Amino acid sequence: MLPAANGVRVEVSAAAVEDIARLATTHRLPADTNERIKRSVRALGRFPRLGAALAGGGWEGFHFLLGPWRWMVIVYEIDEEADRIVIVTVQDGRSSAAASGSR
Repeated sequence: MLPAANGVRVEVSAAAVEDIARLATTHRLPADTNERIKRSVRALGRFPRLGAALAGGGWEGFHFLLGPWRWMVIVYEIDEEADRIVIVTVQDGRSSAAASGSR
């Protein structure tokens, strides 16, 4: 979990932790990958709607940011009632199975 100045917490789901570990192995990511991802999502605590909305394929209501590498898609949902953001998955955007955004 990352603290946020305005009280919105940024949490990482267990599934997203597994995604990151898998990508770190399959893509041979550097040892500081977790720190890089934390820096990429830090602004969400202040600007929860920073990322673009997703649509289709069951992704309605989710948003995404690009991670420390432009192929890395960080998908999150906003829980306004609980003042939190949950990162639900981290994907390789080059994959045909990756979440897709709306225009």
